[in-house]
Amino acid sequence: MWGLLLALATFAPAVDVGLGAPSTSVLGLASPATTKAPVPTPRSSPAQPSAGKENGTSEQHVRIRVIKKKKVIMKKRKKLTRPRPPVTARPSVTTSPAGTLELPEKQEPDCPPLGLESLRVSDNQLDASSSQSFGLGPHRGRLNIQSGLEDGDLFDGAWCAEQQDAEPWLQVDARHPTRFSGIITQGRNSIWRYDWVTSYKVQFSNDSRTWWGSKNRSSGMDAIFPANSDPETPVLNLLPEPQVARFIRLLPQTWLQGGASCLRAEILACPVSDPNGLFPEVPMLGSSDSLDFRHHDYKAMRKLMKEVNEQCPNITRIYSIGKSHQGLKLYVMEMSDQPGEHELGEPEVRYVAGMHGNEALGRELLLLLMQFLCREFLRGDPRVTRLLTETRIHLLPSMNPDGYETAFRRGSELVGWAEGRWNHQGIDLNHNFADLNTPLWEAEDEGLVPDTVPNHHLPLPTYYTLPNATVAPETWAVIKWMQRIPFVLSANLHGGELVVSYPFDMTRTPWAARELTPTPDEAVFRWLSTVYAGTNRAMQDPDRRPCHSQDFSLYGSIINGADWHTVPGSMNDFSYLHTNCFEVTVELSCDKFPHENELPQEWENNKDALLTYLEQVRMGIAGVVRDKDTELGIADAVISVDGINHDVTTAWGGDYWRLLTPGDYMVTASAEGYHTVTRSCRVTFEEGPVPCNFRLTKTPKQRLRELLAAGAKVPPDLRRRLERLRGQKN
Repeated sequence: MWGLLLALATFAPAVDVGLGAPSTSVLGLASPATTKAPVPTPRSSPAQPSAGKENGTSEQHVRIRVIKKKKVIMKKRKKLTRPRPPVTARPSVTTSPAGTLELPEKQEPDCPPLGLESLRVSDNQLDASSSQSFGLGPHRGRLNIQSGLEDGDLFDGAWCAEQQDAEPWLQVDARHPTRFSGIITQGRNSIWRYDWVTSYKVQFSNDSRTWWGSKNRSSGMDAIFPANSDPETPVLNLLPEPQVARFIRLLPQTWLQGGASCLRAEILACPVSDPNGLFPEVPMLGSSDSLDFRHHDYKAMRKLMKEVNEQCPNITRIYSIGKSHQGLKLYVMEMSDQPGEHELGEPEVRYVAGMHGNEALGRELLLLLMQFLCREFLRGDPRVTRLLTETRIHLLPSMNPDGYETAFRRGSELVGWAEGRWNHQGIDLNHNFADLNTPLWEAEDEGLVPDTVPNHHLPLPTYYTLPNATVAPETWAVIKWMQRIPFVLSANLHGGELVVSYPFDMTRTPWAARELTPTPDEAVFRWLSTVYAGTNRAMQDPDRRPCHSQDFSLYGSIINGADWHTVPGSMNDFSYLHTNCFEVTVELSCDKFPHENELPQEWENNKDALLTYLEQVRMGIAGVVRDKDTELGIADAVISVDGINHDVTTAWGGDYWRLLTPGDYMVTASAEGYHTVTRSCRVTFEEGPVPCNFRLTKTPKQRLRELLAAGAKVPPDLRRRLERLRGQKN
């Protein structure tokens, strides 16, 4: 990409620069006075300093080596790769006049994020010296913000100063006196360009007019902090001394050669007391529920689940559905008044979180939900009591524990956008389920559905079950779990956006990037999605801004998955086509891995939505299909609804649940060896489900098969009826 690559042989992580000193290149490298020399610089080892005196100040001299490289043509689309491990940069290392190194004391990032990534910092709190365009304005300078598909639109992936801006800066107004302790930066998110800042200064102010800089602890000079060496890896710099101020500015000093001064940032900051009440009160992030609001690694998660089980042994059961690639168990918490058994007529629902290991909020919400349900059941809360006595709930907080452990070790602010997303094999689990959409649509195009090819419970393709098929153990565990339990309703909890998406997730037109692709149950899925979005506080906030590049609030914070972006092999589509279960994806927050001090507010944002969504399993009709003679339930009977080209089947006891929106429906029950029965069922807006039972009569052939199998004699009436049927046939 670059004709020349300038590499530093050695360097210091940060350099003292006196006030009014000439412009410097990366980490204090001398540069011409006319412009700053933006040079891509590796951060590998400390410099071997040579001390010199000029006007009473020490000067750093660093040798450089020029290496000629072949020209690299930038591709229009860059290949998605995992980001490098995040880098924590120490405060500046300086030399005394005698040339001896003085290392600053180690600091811990004790302050939480101010809220650029989570949007607690509003757009009007951000300002800049200049911007290349509105889409590259200061409001886009948020950690992990993602760009749209096109550069130059309203939703670009960073703040970028104008090319002619000689002294660019990005400013944040905390609105209150704040103790600033550190900065995290990234470069520009773009599939077309490479731009990042390689070093910057930091300044503070109480009135946005008078500014002072972050000083090196030893020499008192302005510190220059090393920034990024790629666009995506977050780099943390702790301030040599925390500063109390209202405003903070980041002043890029150098940036990638041939690129622009572009960055995304998060500020680490603690609120300070305001005894005189000069500023508006800082809104507190909190919850009235006394729950364990912190991030839990695998051991801590297992311990918490055990504690909930011991606190509520009569309504909880912990079981494992399998293991991850690295051998971590996929634990499920079951909550019901009869844990461990399927009660006739009681629907089964599930929540799945952590499919992408770095999307940690769903994991914590499910751990909070199981604590909440246990506590409120013991208190006798009528809503929770009814939920647990009429429903069997299954909570899988971590489908991808290997990925989560990777993300957890990085930390909430340093994990970046993608690290930990995949399982240990590098598989995206939400693209790893069998594609059942394609064979169904091909059969529909040939007119084979539903007479020859069923419109439900499609079998796994042969290729998917081969020994060399690329199917993750986590995916297989969930598939077998789906096949074992007759789930009716589910939600898959993700992060990185604020929207509920529903099937189909895969576009019907081959290779289409996005296309509206509804299921036959479009009305039901829109209802379910609207219920969650409509009871989620963040999604219903009229003043919230878009997370990244799409404003889903314009559509009620719901969207058809394929109309957003195509996802072949998604769990939502597989669940709908392989089982009876209706499943949606809930994108819970703009921040995939929010800081734990934000968990109480995120719980309040989602608590009512989580409960209300579970209650939607009562929407529609339910009943039992029985043998008219024996009154025994008929397993695998098919329930069809006129006008909806998607059927469901009964469980092993003959019970079924069919989610439907209010209206009048003609419903047919059929089973092999039985005469079909059709009846009218009315679904009202009152809380259901509406009972819709069936009694089926065996066909003569079925009765004969059963008698012959039992070795019994054929009754005279059945013999005469069979003879008449044979005569008619002849």
